[in-house]
Amino acid sequence: MQAFNALVRKYEDRAYKYAYRLVRSQDEASDIVADAFVRVHAALHNFRGQSAFGTWLYRIVTNCFLDARKRERRHQHQSLDISNPGGEGELERQIEDTAEGPAEIAVKSAREEAVQSALGEMPEFQRAMLVMYHVEGLSYEEIAEALDLPLGTVKSRLNRARVALRDQLSGHLELFLE
Repeated sequence: MQAFNALVRKYEDRAYKYAYRLVRSQDEASDIVADAFVRVHAALHNFRGQSAFGTWLYRIVTNCFLDARKRERRHQHQSLDISNPGGEGELERQIEDTAEGPAEIAVKSAREEAVQSALGEMPEFQRAMLVMYHVEGLSYEEIAEALDLPLGTVKSRLNRARVALRDQLSGHLELFLE
């Protein structure tokens, strides 16, 4: 624990300055650095010494910053007390409900069910390629590497899989036309 405390003392200023440059907020920078050192403490046994400790710490601080931004985007907040000045005084802010309605939820569910059913009818290699590309977001190159196939073969097989999926879904066109 004394060795860890010595590492914190040695690197906390550098980590804070780096985090502050990323967020331009003292409080956020402090939170990011605290989170980073918690992660360092938990993963210190994984540090192999292949790079300098400072480099490893920068990477962890960067990941903490990116994670904080992801959390921020998921939880955007806006005050409900804000009012807008209007021509005849102030207007209360109207908050639009952007949630899907029952009809949209039913159509989305029917689409998902139709796609899952169609995928279930397809050969496994076609299903795997469609899922790898369209669900997992893998590139053609990554799929080629994962399946040990030439790039051209992946492209042509993926195209055939799309055509087969379209044919499978042809009986459900009303779900996909908008």
